[in-house]
Amino acid sequence: MQHWQIPSFGIDSLILAEKDSPQPGAGEVLVRVHSVSLNYRDLMVVEGRYNPRLAMPRVPCSDGAGEVLAVGAGVTRWKVGDRVAGIFMQNWLEGQPTAAKAKGALGGDIDGMLATEVVLPECGLVRIPEHLSFDEGATLPCAAVTAWNALFKATDTKPGDTVLIQGTGGVSIFALQFARMAGARVLGISSSDEKLARAAGLGLDAGLNYRAHPEWEKWALGETHGEGVDLVVEVGGSGTLPRALRAVKPGGTVAQIGVLTGAAEAVDVRVILSKQIRVQGVYVGSRADFDAMNRGIAQAGLKPVIDSVFSWKEAPAALRRMESAGHFGKIVISTE
Repeated sequence: MQHWQIPSFGIDSLILAEKDSPQPGAGEVLVRVHSVSLNYRDLMVVEGRYNPRLAMPRVPCSDGAGEVLAVGAGVTRWKVGDRVAGIFMQNWLEGQPTAAKAKGALGGDIDGMLATEVVLPECGLVRIPEHLSFDEGATLPCAAVTAWNALFKATDTKPGDTVLIQGTGGVSIFALQFARMAGARVLGISSSDEKLARAAGLGLDAGLNYRAHPEWEKWALGETHGEGVDLVVEVGGSGTLPRALRAVKPGGTVAQIGVLTGAAEAVDVRVILSKQIRVQGVYVGSRADFDAMNRGIAQAGLKPVIDSVFSWKEAPAALRRMESAGHFGKIVISTE
């Protein structure tokens, strides 16, 4: 089997290596990985910006889908041929997060999915919806579960609510799709008019180019008759959070997810207090969350949006695509 590994930080340092196929032990499952999708976290891991003390060599990437090749002794959840994806945090099966559950994240704490074969505990997998391909199933573990929890656990998005998304990356596009599933109105900001037009084709109700109109919080207030949005899916981080707080309505929610920007201005805590805003950190979710999301995806027949599919040996080029920030939806690497 083959796997990409990080011997030292940097995209150009990635090595494609070979080793014997792993064998599943008791309670473990051997998966033939068909597709891997990228998240911004994966780029940060490879470049050394996520954990400068990362134990190396490390196989990167948290998200992958494939089929079960073999099961170890005592495995009852899976059988050969099942179509599965790994869960982001292998120890977070259900309930609220804890320090122990937060350990064991694929592609960080432990080796990830950028391999042709992986062995995972039987509890660390979910079944992917039948109507999805392996490429589509590989997009779900991190970005989709994060967006799902932003809409339905950080708050309870319902018909008639207004949701504001930032950009057109994986989390934001899934948030758009899930919000439309829930009957919510969706506003979006992007630096690209072309991307906003594509998002409109997915149901975006109104969009704004924040390069041309940087005070996008005023636009959001105008779009909601001065009230503010119910939810901001906040992927920018400290550089966009102050505007997000001004864009959300009193009693609304900011789901804090990303760290894509540096600080632009200090966060005025008084806004949080006076408007009684809920700022909820969202860091993916549990296996139970993943299963619940998959039921919703299957019922709605939702199809993930894939920006591009790279071949196995083009994994570094796929990371360069992520680095360019030109993508719309998810970037996938096929192991075929």
